[in-house]
Amino acid sequence: MTVGLDVDTLKMTMQAIDEFAERYLPNERLLELDHEDRCPEETVRQMCGEELGVQMVFIPEEFSGMGGGAFDVYRVCEHIAGIDLGVATSVLATQLGSDPIVVGATDAQKKKWLTRIAEDGILFAYGATEPEAGSDLGALKTTATPVEQDGQIVGYKINGRKQWISNGAIADAWTILANTAAGPTWFVLGKENGEMLKGFSAAKPEDKHGIRLSNTSALFLDDVYVDASELIGGVEGQGLWQAQQVFGYTRLMVAAFGLGGGWSAMKRAIQYSTERVVAGSPLSMKQGYTHKLIVPHVARLEAARSHIEEVATRLDADPHAGLNTEGAISKYMATEAGNDAAEASIQAFGGYGYTREYMVEKVKRDVRITTIYEGTSEIMEMTIARDRWQEHLKTRGAYYHQLAGEMESLAAATPGVGADVAALGLHALAELFEVFRAQRLTRHQHILFRMGELIAYAETAASFAKRAGRAKSGQVHPKSDDRFTADGLAAVSRVFVREAARKVVNDGLAYVRGANGANDAQLDTLSQAMRLPQIQRAQSGLIADMDAVADAIYGRTTAR
Repeated sequence: MTVGLDVDTLKMTMQAIDEFAERYLPNERLLELDHEDRCPEETVRQMCGEELGVQMVFIPEEFSGMGGGAFDVYRVCEHIAGIDLGVATSVLATQLGSDPIVVGATDAQKKKWLTRIAEDGILFAYGATEPEAGSDLGALKTTATPVEQDGQIVGYKINGRKQWISNGAIADAWTILANTAAGPTWFVLGKENGEMLKGFSAAKPEDKHGIRLSNTSALFLDDVYVDASELIGGVEGQGLWQAQQVFGYTRLMVAAFGLGGGWSAMKRAIQYSTERVVAGSPLSMKQGYTHKLIVPHVARLEAARSHIEEVATRLDADPHAGLNTEGAISKYMATEAGNDAAEASIQAFGGYGYTREYMVEKVKRDVRITTIYEGTSEIMEMTIARDRWQEHLKTRGAYYHQLAGEMESLAAATPGVGADVAALGLHALAELFEVFRAQRLTRHQHILFRMGELIAYAETAASFAKRAGRAKSGQVHPKSDDRFTADGLAAVSRVFVREAARKVVNDGLAYVRGANGANDAQLDTLSQAMRLPQIQRAQSGLIADMDAVADAIYGRTTAR
């Protein structure tokens, strides 16, 4: 059974987004708005109005929405981000802002606010981040003090400041996280007669490096009175729990932003390389160009997509699964890949890439934020490392060996998709963690964070091999991206899983040596245990696979 939108409705939705963008957001206007540092509020409202109604994808059907699932959210987010990340941030800030309502509000609150989003297209903002607390929601200083009447709490007075709030100055309603006596609590602050509540104000928009088509403003709350009926869920102290329930979704959304931005840049570089002739042939025919600036970045983007699709599928199967850590891996891999792909695209254009006319310079500035908002890459690394480290300890080192076993079974059933090499990387990770444990190397914060990176690469490699395996057996998700044929996708997977295995073993050994965790003899033993020789042998055929990926990208074979 299809969860969320049916395939045809999803395709029509993305086609409608393309038609809207062609009419209202051509490149010339995007560049003009970027130069003016101006959010096109009227266009954002059109996108959430009768003309397009894109916000309805995110609203359950019982509240007049379309009832899209996590997979639909990922596809739509990627699609809009591929047009412009600033506009995507403005449109989809409403989704983020309404998340506390979706997971924690009373039925009456959901009906009131979610129906208004669907039917009236009102814009929301998510007021959690603060100047000093940053992404640490547990360190917030904004307070909500009860106002009593006849011994009953009738409302709250909120005091504090919020920072880096998307849609902060243009929203119609805000979800604000504030401390009560019972702990962090979400409130909804809506406009009255078209005006912000008394004592509630927004600063002038931030002068940002990128996503200049989005509104980002600080919020000031000075004795802002809000009725008790706007305390989300009606019970104090549920704010952090409510926020954590949607991390899997919100991080998936930002992961899709990174994916969309990265592919937006890559597609421009790929097209340019077919037109730019050097020494008698186009750049697209030159290994020195494609195998550095195109192929590796396509592989990383598609690897990230594989993990995103796996997480989205699991969330659609169990909306209460949370998948906090899995969402962090998707966000980390997709946003880092998107940022790197945009950087490579500037290089791929040469001097033209450094000018505004060719758009990749703007895409690079825009996609950079995806590694920062909704949790920085460093917070993602910490989240990933701490969770998986606990899994390693609880299973006495068996966690990644077990995952490796699953990859070995896949390799036996569906050879040629990279599962055998993904298994080597996972085995290597398990052995590395045992040395970290024995030598207490996680006392070094740097190593803890680098663990997060290695985990993300190894688990994403496994996701990619599984996706390539499904493609080989004709069992792909009906809504999955289909830009590569099964053979083409298998080649892309093989390129990435080799990189992931190399990264785990080479970087891992370097960290052990760098932390003085092993002498020469111990390091040799660890190298064998981490399967360094096998991982090196697995690099055989890498260049041929990169050639095959380049052929698939440029349509030179039937693999694409």
